[in-house]
Amino acid sequence: MTGRHRGDLLKVGNSLQEQLLKAGLVDEQKLKQARSDKRKKGKAAPKGAAHVDPAREQARRAQAEKAKRDRELNRQHQEATRRKALDNELRELIHAHRLSRDGGEVAFNFTDGSTLKRLYLRREQQQQVVDGNLAVVRQDTFYELIPAAIAERVAARQPERIIVFNKPGTESGEDDDYAEFKVPDDLMW
Repeated sequence: MTGRHRGDLLKVGNSLQEQLLKAGLVDEQKLKQARSDKRKKGKAAPKGAAHVDPAREQARRAQAEKAKRDRELNRQHQEATRRKALDNELRELIHAHRLSRDGGEVAFNFTDGSTLKRLYLRREQQQQVVDGNLAVVRQDTFYELIPAAIAERVAARQPERIIVFNKPGTESGEDDDYAEFKVPDDLMW
């Protein structure tokens, strides 16, 4: 609203007051009192502390909640991007160092969770897996054979990918009744 229009409204307001005064509906004293109250009311509100508008306060809270929600969604998006990058990095690492199992005549059985799985390996590969020089890792929906050094790197980043990895030099020091009986490496089950 421009100053000109606002002034016109004040004139209209004054003329209404004057008309009421002329009509005898209000007296001069009440008119002065009304003007004084209006002026005091305008000055009464402290300049630093404005009146708290409930709608404005609710909008501010809604904006703060939206900002919090946006930060959480952004964090989740960054985490998903980080996981995806890690998955791609490990996929490339495994693919670059996987060993060929062509000509595998020995069935190597292992469990993935509660499922029994089988890979056909060459005899020397089977012995290397048993000795801990090779490891079996899950790559998407299939399994790969990789060297122990690469298995260590994969295990450091995503241990759930490692399915079979007998770390060299670590014997299970179990104190059970069957500890003296060695399980043969070529046991077929």
